[in-house]
Amino acid sequence: MVLLLTSADSGALNILLLLDLSAAFDTVDHSILLQRLGQLGVEGTALDWFTSYLSGRQQFISLSGHTSSLSPVTQGVPQGSVLGPLLFICYLFPLGHIIRKFNMDFHCYADDTQIYISTKSTQNPPLTHINTCISTIKTWLTHNFLKLNSDKTELLLIGTKSTLSKTGPISLTIDDSTITPSPLARNLGFILDPTLSFVPHVSSVIKTSYFHLRNIARIRHCLSPSAAENLIHAFISSRLDYCNSLLTGITSHSLHRLQMVQNSAARLLTHTRSREHITPVLQSLHWLPIKERINFKVLLLTFKALHSLAPPYLTDLLLPLRPTRTLRSAATNTLFIPSSKLKTFGDRAFSRTAPRLWNSLPQTVRDSPTLPIFKSRLKTFLFSQAYNLPYP
Repeated sequence: MVLLLTSADSGALNILLLLDLSAAFDTVDHSILLQRLGQLGVEGTALDWFTSYLSGRQQFISLSGHTSSLSPVTQGVPQGSVLGPLLFICYLFPLGHIIRKFNMDFHCYADDTQIYISTKSTQNPPLTHINTCISTIKTWLTHNFLKLNSDKTELLLIGTKSTLSKTGPISLTIDDSTITPSPLARNLGFILDPTLSFVPHVSSVIKTSYFHLRNIARIRHCLSPSAAENLIHAFISSRLDYCNSLLTGITSHSLHRLQMVQNSAARLLTHTRSREHITPVLQSLHWLPIKERINFKVLLLTFKALHSLAPPYLTDLLLPLRPTRTLRSAATNTLFIPSSKLKTFGDRAFSRTAPRLWNSLPQTVRDSPTLPIFKSRLKTFLFSQAYNLPYP
């Protein structure tokens, strides 16, 4: 997301392709997977353990009291634990080398793979280059018993409204299917739109949240306060917090709409009437408002990146502030804030938002020695800011 925002900020067009694999986990070849693990340094007892884990499995079908005979499982990785996606990522490891050869960026999460490229040429984007890359990927997948589902593969163009308006017709071909740009694309449960306004995603979260709030309201009289709060956190707060670091810099209108959902949840939990002021209720529940929850997530990622607890590509985006001459502020653990052109794009990128928020923290919060201490101090600070309380 950082690269999409920063490249769009520079006026480039981003071509994002979201690949879909058919029954990916079920077609993994065991011998190839064990070979991959060996190439990644898994050997000896550890490799024997994985061999035992994958082999000797059987399956059967049970329907209406009738059971089929046992059949050996010769392919696929068991699902239901974190080990399944981890093994699948190891299986896809060589795919990264192929994509890099075409100078394209990519992200993989289990069987969800996104590849993208930025271009300044809006009238003649490198479609031939992308088609060649996809063809090479498809060939590799076929040789490794995986199938690219062209019907569910999506194409999304991302950029400023001006850049998108100047872009000519774009289409890609996979097998005999022609893929044209989609108005929206869902990736890992998050809805992306061409200008990264996230208005469609916010609307989806609000619609789903109110649906669950209405259901909880029907049984609220049967629930204890703790049970009701657990339900609200499970069905409402989890949706408001999911990938909320991406919502940094969205419009105040979108923030207000999300805040109304949290307000409604607080009223339902505490039996507060609509004409009563909600801020004291949120404060009594110790709930951070939506904006502060977003900042909390961004700052948490920042702390992890600075302490080698996050992926390296996030750490590489954060640079310490190095003044040209010796200043008292040189030892305050502050970060360099890169410049940007557009408030709606560059200012929202993690590379700019994280240093800006980090530098605004008190020194005691930035100097927290451990993650749990940082989280505690950070919530206290954001809570005091949200409700105009003195920070200790």
